[in-house]
Amino acid sequence: MKNFVGVLFLIVGNSGSGKDSIISGVMKRYPSNLKQLHAPKRYITRPSSKYEANISITPEKFREMEMNGKFALNWNIYELDYGIPIEIENFLEKGDPVIINVSRTVVKNAREKYKNIRVIFVEVPFEITLQRIKDRKRESAKLLNARIERARKNQEFPEADFTIDNSGNLEDAIDQFLTYLIKIVDMKKT
Repeated sequence: MKNFVGVLFLIVGNSGSGKDSIISGVMKRYPSNLKQLHAPKRYITRPSSKYEANISITPEKFREMEMNGKFALNWNIYELDYGIPIEIENFLEKGDPVIINVSRTVVKNAREKYKNIRVIFVEVPFEITLQRIKDRKRESAKLLNARIERARKNQEFPEADFTIDNSGNLEDAIDQFLTYLIKIVDMKKT
């Protein structure tokens, strides 16, 4: 188990729960007097979209990077591969916090690999999630239905260290997470 000084914050939640929007808001409002906060882009085997900042790569390139140890964490879901760059370990080693949007399927592996980790679940009522997923118009009908069904079955995540309610105003959800994050980062200073 890797015991870095910096804390790894993993954000999980159903498709359409607002994870990337919350991360973006926290990055903009994070106090400059604290350790630098990092939110690295993920590698994904699909084209980039306006909804999430990622590095689009081919499945072949993804396999090559995986074999060469270029990912700290990686997973496959909805017929796509996702990878978190190994460079996060440099940030964590310096004591900097890192925040990443991940699948809940990688949480167990991440907890076994990293000691200083916090898992944050973004909770949104199913009806709101359903509308957000449909509004994105990003998935094929097959993948859209898979995401909807997964959201229906996963309205809670008891393994989370903290839960954000993002059923209302996005700014409220950002405030919730920012307050929690600052508290954890401040605790690590002492």
